[in-house]
Amino acid sequence: MKLLAGKNAIITGASRGIGMGIAKVFADHGANVAFTYSSSEKPALELQEELLAKGVTAKAYKSDAASFEAAEALIKNVIEDFGGIDILINNAGITKDNLLMRMSESDFDSVIEINLKSVFNMTKAIQRTFLKQRSGSIINMSSVVGVKGNAGQTNYAASKAGMIGFTKSVALELGSRNIRCNAIAPGFIETEMTEKLDEKTVQSWRDGIPLKRGGSPEDIANACLFFASDLSAYITGQVLNVDGGMLT
Repeated sequence: MKLLAGKNAIITGASRGIGMGIAKVFADHGANVAFTYSSSEKPALELQEELLAKGVTAKAYKSDAASFEAAEALIKNVIEDFGGIDILINNAGITKDNLLMRMSESDFDSVIEINLKSVFNMTKAIQRTFLKQRSGSIINMSSVVGVKGNAGQTNYAASKAGMIGFTKSVALELGSRNIRCNAIAPGFIETEMTEKLDEKTVQSWRDGIPLKRGGSPEDIANACLFFASDLSAYITGQVLNVDGGMLT
């Protein structure tokens, strides 16, 4: 059963990792997928071809997540190319970790702009479309760090915690128009980025998780699939921890 057959989804930051996993799972369930990238054009175009081979419409767009003007242009272009949008996944994000006493103002600002302001940019840009059609599902990619904090990540934690407050507020504002807004808080997810880490460090993280493993992009994608589909038609304003029990 294809849960998203005929739906149009837009995913920010999908040229790798979690975003790529979401794009593949959505296409497998019949969704047409528009997705953005910032600089990694080659993997973005490769993903576009892979999605097209699944028999859906797919297109990669280069876009600056921190720019409201770019978000408005992106939404306009996607609607022209796909005929409409049903699902928005705000996934674009970066890290610039450091202890607060060593963190530069520019590193704080850039993480807030790309991780948090991008959510404002995209949600505001798509709001009119969702209001007009009286439907839409918005899914914001937060983090367990936004729930519990983490030393050396004040900028990242602030951006992800802000995303949770934003999610709950949007759910209250738009719920009467049948527009849902939820957040997902991933725990330790194993991607190509974690493959560069020391194996002993990675294993120690796994050992501290009740399920004794890191998550996969597909684990997060399946949670997104639930929030994007009618299976969650009566759920809004919620944060789902997908963390193997880390915050239990």
